[in-house]
Amino acid sequence: MWRGGLPPLGREAPPKLCDCFAAERGQAPSPQSLLPHWILICLFLIGFNAMNISTVKAHMDIAQPVRKSRLTNPGWFLVSPSVALLLLWMIVPLGMTVYFSMIRYNLLYPGENQFVGLENFSYFLSDSGFLPGATNTLLLVGSVLLISVVFGVLISALLEASEFLGRGIVRVMLISPFFIMPTVGALIWKNLIFHPVSGILACIWKLFGAQPVDWLAHYPLLSIIIIVSWQWLPFAILILMTAMQSLDQEQKEAARLDGAGPVAIFWHLTLPHLARPIAVVVMIETIFLLSVFAEIFTTTNGGPGYASTNLAYLIYNQALVQFDVGMASAGGLIAVLIANIAAIVLVRMIGKNLTDKA
Repeated sequence: MWRGGLPPLGREAPPKLCDCFAAERGQAPSPQSLLPHWILICLFLIGFNAMNISTVKAHMDIAQPVRKSRLTNPGWFLVSPSVALLLLWMIVPLGMTVYFSMIRYNLLYPGENQFVGLENFSYFLSDSGFLPGATNTLLLVGSVLLISVVFGVLISALLEASEFLGRGIVRVMLISPFFIMPTVGALIWKNLIFHPVSGILACIWKLFGAQPVDWLAHYPLLSIIIIVSWQWLPFAILILMTAMQSLDQEQKEAARLDGAGPVAIFWHLTLPHLARPIAVVVMIETIFLLSVFAEIFTTTNGGPGYASTNLAYLIYNQALVQFDVGMASAGGLIAVLIANIAAIVLVRMIGKNLTDKA
């Protein structure tokens, strides 16, 4: 043992037993030995408090975001020109239509432009062509929707269920009529198919010894329905065929293993899966079918009489045939009102069904 001074080389100073085992003997440790522990405890408390303060500030920043005024937002200045142009593009024609519907404006009498109020609306609603035009519009829209939905579902299901060579080419050919201009399609049907002398149907009738039929003269509305259905059926096929590809094949395989036939699978699996696409097809086609004009103008001119006249063609007849711009403007507002009512009803009904099924 050594006493005092430096320890010998190669050896460490022995620990002080009074500091290491003071607690075991019931004696209090020296303040010098507790100083590092107090420093560590203080640093821990300071760091913990700082972390809590930063977390609380972050929560306060998230809970109470700084609201900037819309007028000071630079995005408002960037969007405002396009919004103003869009409003002008919509409001100016609508305002002019409302103005012309309130005056007696006939191109044959340019000096008579007095204010007549709702007289043009009364004349248009009491016109002899309004009731047939409204009836033909409803028949046209309802028939085309029925044909598009029924045949669209059947053709899409057949294409999805069958595997054959050239199925991609068949799909392209089924969709291609939708990209043909309405006037061109109407001319094709008028001169190449429905023509009573040189049309395809006339040749088929003659082949079986029957008398050819002048479809556009004897069945004008039916001819228009066939032409418009031929143009809009590809749209339904495109939407429904795309939706058919997202059908879960495992459910169909499980149904086949359980003994379900093709009809049962189509009725209980395919149709419920196509409910939402069918609703979309009905809503979009209804809005566009209310304004069918080119097919009627190119083929039948609304005749014979009012047999194939709808509201769109009746408004054209009032404006550019009878030169009564005031009554045509009133009819246009009535047609816009009917289209908006139909669109609102469809959006409410179909949108509610889509929300419930989602």
